[in-house]
Amino acid sequence: MRTETILPLEMRDVCLTLGGAALIHRVSFTLRAGPRTIILGPNGSGKSLLLRLCHGLLKPSAGTVLWHGGGGKTASQYQAMVFQRPVMLRRSVTANVAYALALHDAPKEKRGAVIAEALALTGLNAIADRPARVLSFGEQQKLALARAWVLRPQVLFLDEPTASLDPAATHAVEKIIEAIHARGCKIIMTTHDLGQAKRLADEVLFFNQGRLIEQTRADAFFEKPQSVPAQAFLRGELLWNETEKTVP
Repeated sequence: MRTETILPLEMRDVCLTLGGAALIHRVSFTLRAGPRTIILGPNGSGKSLLLRLCHGLLKPSAGTVLWHGGGGKTASQYQAMVFQRPVMLRRSVTANVAYALALHDAPKEKRGAVIAEALALTGLNAIADRPARVLSFGEQQKLALARAWVLRPQVLFLDEPTASLDPAATHAVEKIIEAIHARGCKIIMTTHDLGQAKRLADEVLFFNQGRLIEQTRADAFFEKPQSVPAQAFLRGELLWNETEKTVP
């Protein structure tokens, strides 16, 4: 039984260099349990790389990624990640969810109940026996969320989870994200959709050119961002060589 949270998640002067290119520059922040954290920024700003650094899929070139409740294997057991285009196994919807439990050695006698709950949460009960690879993009994203939630993570990373979806499917996925958050799971998510960020965010991390420019409450960010790049981003301007100046 879980008695301690792995949060807060802290980054200390994290840098990432790949192929000789510096992509993340001395990023420091702390993310605590509770608020839904949305990571915003223009394309190429480092949002997805940041998520992978947090989740442990990438190792920083310098700096530290620290989980309060323990690092390494301990923290990795209590977090999950859903990608923009998740990989579907050549199995049924139910079997895809069951496979996630098997990978984590969940007790066999308990798998049926937690699978049923995950399918109910994501609205997939009616198509539980359907092959996963014939599902629509929206249904596949629901299945990816079911596979993640069945593990009962304390932290769920979401990388542009509705980027390829129509408005109806986007609405359905957002409702699932809200339901998972309501059950006590920390949501850390990237999105390019400002409307979605306004609907879901409690706090915003704004990135530009691999640097953290602002970390603030969502209402404050959307009402009065404190940097020139953030103001330009909210106006819909293209950012490619902006300086990170603070607005007087």
